Amino acid sequence: MFSLLLTFVLERQSQIKVKMSEALNVPCSSSYFDKSPAHTPTTVLKSLDLLNVEGTIYPVSGRSTPCSEHSSNVTTPVRYKTIKSNPEDVQRRKSLVDVCYEQSISDEFSQIQLSIKERRGSNDAITFDPLHAHNKPLSMISCKTDTENKFVVTKIINDDDEIEIIDLDDDDDEQYRNYSRSHSPIPLRQNYYPNCDVNVWLRSCEQEIIKPINGILSGFIPAWINGCLLRNGPGSIKVGSMTFNHLFDSSALLHRFNIENGNVTYQCRFLKTDSYKKNLAANRVVVSEFGTACAPDPCQSIFQRVATLFKPADANSDNAMISIYPFNDEYFAFAESPVIHKIDIDTLDTTERVNLHERIGIVNHTSHPHVMNDGTVYNVGLTITKSGPAYGVICFPKGERIFDDAKIVAEIPTRWKLHPSYMHTFGITENYFIIVEQPLTVSVPSVIKSQLMNEPMITCLKWFPDKPTLIYLVDRSSGELRHTYQTEAFFFLHIINQYEQDDHVILDISCYKDPEMLNCMYIDSMKNMQSNPDYARLFRGRPLRFVLPLKYPSKMKSLSNFFSWNCEATADTFNVFDNNLVKLKNSSASAFLLPDGSIFCKPELLCNLGCETPRIHYEKHLGNDYQYFYAISSDVDADNPGTLIKVDVHNKTRITWSEKNVYPSEPIFVPCPNPQTEDDGIILASMVWGEGDENHVGLLVLDAKDMTELGRCEFKDLPGPVPKCLHGWFAEKKIRNSSE
Repeated sequence: MFSLLLTFVLERQSQIKVKMSEALNVPCSSSYFDKSPAHTPTTVLKSLDLLNVEGTIYPVSGRSTPCSEHSSNVTTPVRYKTIKSNPEDVQRRKSLVDVCYEQSISDEFSQIQLSIKERRGSNDAITFDPLHAHNKPLSMISCKTDTENKFVVTKIINDDDEIEIIDLDDDDDEQYRNYSRSHSPIPLRQNYYPNCDVNVWLRSCEQEIIKPINGILSGFIPAWINGCLLRNGPGSIKVGSMTFNHLFDSSALLHRFNIENGNVTYQCRFLKTDSYKKNLAANRVVVSEFGTACAPDPCQSIFQRVATLFKPADANSDNAMISIYPFNDEYFAFAESPVIHKIDIDTLDTTERVNLHERIGIVNHTSHPHVMNDGTVYNVGLTITKSGPAYGVICFPKGERIFDDAKIVAEIPTRWKLHPSYMHTFGITENYFIIVEQPLTVSVPSVIKSQLMNEPMITCLKWFPDKPTLIYLVDRSSGELRHTYQTEAFFFLHIINQYEQDDHVILDISCYKDPEMLNCMYIDSMKNMQSNPDYARLFRGRPLRFVLPLKYPSKMKSLSNFFSWNCEATADTFNVFDNNLVKLKNSSASAFLLPDGSIFCKPELLCNLGCETPRIHYEKHLGNDYQYFYAISSDVDADNPGTLIKVDVHNKTRITWSEKNVYPSEPIFVPCPNPQTEDDGIILASMVWGEGDENHVGLLVLDAKDMTELGRCEFKDLPGPVPKCLHGWFAEKKIRNSSE
């Protein structure tokens, strides 16, 4: 009797779980990360890396790298076997590529339909390329089975097309090369992105401009703007005859646009870090960077290399080429190393090196701390506790002893002790610190190996595509973890803003499907982007809004409480997506309580454009409800990749500014005196020119309300090239002129 009852219960549980699985398998159209490799709850691993935005499919593909375990470079023909197609071979599609995805893709010539079913085995490699070859739609699918190599190469116009399966012995290289040339899935081109000049990032400053120089002013600059726009970013990709491998390795270059009474001057200088000075003295790369390993030091023993593991500030480069932030009245250049550099904002001299590892024991920190209106500064860094690594929230209180009095006010254990998350920024609201733990991690074993084997930092990054992104809300008062949410795997660098509203936390992030965009910033990748049809898709990102409910049941009721003789009715009870926990009006974001008590969040799209280096009216709206943010376009295949964007997050609208061959940097909002509205002010952006106009830089001033140009100041015929910069800060003069 007991065995019969147990059998009955197990059967009911099995049927209920099937229904739950169906309910939890989110429809493709409702996810902006359509068919990502990350698990949605209880579903199987999906096989294609596709970002679905507004019905457009963007396949993610590229070479296998330290940041990705995917093998999907469609420009490289795969090994194949030769068998002439017959009905049996056509039918074998079902065993080579099984169902998980079906999506129609429209183009100007025909409707291409691709049906791919769920893969078998962990070694499969699937590639899909919807690009045109000689004005004809062409797709290529390749699949590697568990037991043998078999690939399918075909033009798929509809489901009735036959698939040619070709056999080839491994040693028949000549036949392979001939077949590759005649069946290349993508035609050779050298200008896939004719409107984008990537060389604006690849320039090297040849001569510093120490004394301020005057420029050519056009239009007008409002007289109330008095201060200096400080910029930081790549300055030189060369050291002697050596070239760095990655854009993030470039020596930091500081820029200063001084604005006073409607006039503008410009100057630029390298940040004098220890790494810069050592490289300059040796005339070669002697300090390893993010993507570049230095030439090994024959005088350094294995024991000395091991010893550097316990001094992260000494073991890593102190090249702070990302951002600039104020601490009290002093300004510091930042990267992710726990070393920051004080700069004189009048001369751009590097005046002090501050080792935060020695002060507060952090291993690293984000490049984007938050500066509060009272002068307090917060940041998040990796700390080492008795129980393992943790994300520590650091408070730098305002005052003369801002570094001496700094302390860790909260510590949240990492999800994986040997793989803490890579973190570039964090969020803050009135009551919470927000830590987004993406599944791009820094592998501790790889860090040890990199120190011993002289490998760059990027080799230590590991991407877990089948693991969710976790979002933590940490109580600012107590430092305790209050809420944890999960969503599909995504990669991000920048949070736009975050705030609390009606028992919800709204979190806006510039998201990517995976970290392949880091590989896009290898110098070789950038130089060859015009012949890479995948480059734009690898760099594809979108601003997404996550809405995190603060009130929800602690846990779903036990399965045993729902058993009934009507299994169908019981199973329907478990459709968790019938109960959206997001109660905000005018929001299409959603959140659902899962059987294990966790909250799964699905975002909404804010703007169907790539938006990077986002800025807001920071002084008033950081951590508060806001309507507008400003960004640069990250879509290299756009009509004008140098576009500045203003996004209205309430109405989901945008306004843009662009000019052919002009590449502005991060737009910084500066409010006018006594602003009446959120966008009552101006936008400041440095800009460079492409197409060989290298010795040319300028300052652009826009009306923040309508993004129309008010004025600009250009500096031409400079003594050397000016590269595009990353982030900065507007340092306003405290004392205004009496006439203002």
